[in-house]
Amino acid sequence: MTKQPIFIVFVLFGLMGWSQVKEEPIDSIAEKMIIIEGDSILRSAIDLPEVYVFGKLKFDDYQSKLRYYILRRKTIKVYPYAKMAAERLVELNDSIDKIKKRRHRKRYTKKVQKYIEEEFSAELKKLTRTEGQILVKLIHRQTGSTAFDLVKELRSGWRAFWYNTTAKMFSISIKEEFHPDQVQEDYLIEDILQRAFAANRLQRQESVLDYDYATLTDKWGTKVKKNTDK
Repeated sequence: MTKQPIFIVFVLFGLMGWSQVKEEPIDSIAEKMIIIEGDSILRSAIDLPEVYVFGKLKFDDYQSKLRYYILRRKTIKVYPYAKMAAERLVELNDSIDKIKKRRHRKRYTKKVQKYIEEEFSAELKKLTRTEGQILVKLIHRQTGSTAFDLVKELRSGWRAFWYNTTAKMFSISIKEEFHPDQVQEDYLIEDILQRAFAANRLQRQESVLDYDYATLTDKWGTKVKKNTDK
């Protein structure tokens, strides 16, 4: 027998020795403890994932209801693009951190930019104005940066200004942020996402922004008012 298998067996038995918990009698008054497989710590409860109980949506009138369902359709349509943008940004930053030379970083960044543009451009051109504005908000939700700042960081400030000026011609601001604690439509977008996550209609990706959905629901309630479209 070689030394390696002997070492592995020794380690396994060592781990077994450390993981075993000495059994002690527990009287009927003492708190009952739970032993979770693979964990040497006695627990009095089992941690479960957070679950939201969604209230039934209420609408002031038919037009409010119609606006909500239009918002839901558009949000579900553009969310995957925002999610993908966040993932690409993380990949880009992780890769850049490993590149030491500045010119190599610049070359790699341009290569990724070209890839992202080719990946997104055809689909993004099909979006309506409101879908584009929702996407801008969701990009801020997923990355913590506005689309303007991302363009400015990856390109030049002038390019970001030009993008924003062009977007304004179509009534879209790429400086738009996502504030579900301040804007009811943003809260409704978050509500739509949470319901879609729970129904496995969308793949969950947590927001990097600091807010609590349960607290927002307490603030806004589940009544959709007439001014949801600002």
